[in-house]
Amino acid sequence: MEAVKHGIYKVESFEIVAPYTLRITFDDESEQIIDFRPVLAGELFGPLNDLTLFDKVAIDPEVHTLVWPNGADFEPATLHDWPQVVDALVSQAKEWESVAV
Repeated sequence: MEAVKHGIYKVESFEIVAPYTLRITFDDESEQIIDFRPVLAGELFGPLNDLTLFDKVAIDPEVHTLVWPNGADFEPATLHDWPQVVDALVSQAKEWESVAV
């Protein structure tokens, strides 16, 4: 079985481009525009449905990824490879929602 290889990336900057949507720039000069709404569920990410909290996103200077004041964060590789991982994350978020009910 072949191991899945993840690149090592750093978030360089971000811009809020719409509610719950960020344009993220990485150290390899690539960008992702991510609408986070489909994955905002569960104990950790659910509180980010509060736009005031979501908009307090910052870059952690040590691990170079997006973080929120409630402790929510995403691995830089997950953000970088969002189009390839979003379906799995949405499935997880639906599971988290069903557990919370």
